[in-house]
Amino acid sequence: MLRQLFWRLRGRRPLRLNSFSRHLADVLAAQPPRCLITLGQAPVVADDLLELRAIGVRCLNFSTDDPFNPMHRAEWQLGSLKAYDVIFTPRRSNFAELQEQSQAEVRYLPFAYDSHLFSRRDAHEMSASEHDDVLFVGGADPDRVAFFREFVQHGLRVKFVGSYWDRYAIPGGSCIGSRDWKSISALTAGAAVNVCLVRRANRDGHVMRTFEIPAVGGFSIVEDTADHRAFFREEGECVLYFSTPKEAVEKARWALENPLERRRMAAAAHARVAEGGHTYHDRLATMLDMEQPISSIETMS
Repeated sequence: MLRQLFWRLRGRRPLRLNSFSRHLADVLAAQPPRCLITLGQAPVVADDLLELRAIGVRCLNFSTDDPFNPMHRAEWQLGSLKAYDVIFTPRRSNFAELQEQSQAEVRYLPFAYDSHLFSRRDAHEMSASEHDDVLFVGGADPDRVAFFREFVQHGLRVKFVGSYWDRYAIPGGSCIGSRDWKSISALTAGAAVNVCLVRRANRDGHVMRTFEIPAVGGFSIVEDTADHRAFFREEGECVLYFSTPKEAVEKARWALENPLERRRMAAAAHARVAEGGHTYHDRLATMLDMEQPISSIETMS
């Protein structure tokens, strides 16, 4: 209850924001590391970040959620952004805002996948034989609910994995709730078609599922964005693109009717992702090696 009150009434502040931040700064000051990397809305306040920088600790943030998204926006976090040395963002849409809000160097760094959780071999070992499901994994954001309500009107059924789908009536959709990574990997590898939608509230051009689906050998139809085009290039090489629910249905139907082609694309997408340096280990190496240019990861190699 206290956590909810702080979040709702104290400007989306974590309950122990200041005490955690102070403790972290004290621990690191006793034995300063080369750098501190925080993720998203990490509960570290500006004053403590500035103290760490004063003793030579490089402070980096990977801004996993858009801090200007009204659902996440918190003044304490925007203040913290000003105290970092470097902010990495997986979205180009807020690049200028981050530069304006902070004094940090802002760099583009895409999402990735965890190779320990999402591997093609493990997924296919856990998966049953391929089935004709259309699968979506992710939370029931309002724009996603609207998308799939229109999608199912065109006659295709969808299986949903993720939070809050059970709150909405989507004829032709079945919600199986949240699942662990093993189940998600198996479902992804076994689904005939995986639908990859960006998070509009975050102004994303891609998401973690962009990489997780091909990592386990799944076939995907992906929202047509500049990021996805940069990653997967021409349509038909690795994925199919869509811009509207109706177009997504057309691409999904074609894939269901052409299993050899969708398997070919899935194999090509897996090779592109697995061989292109798109694990979180690769992203960590990029963040740590600040002297190396990051242009090589902005497009698939």
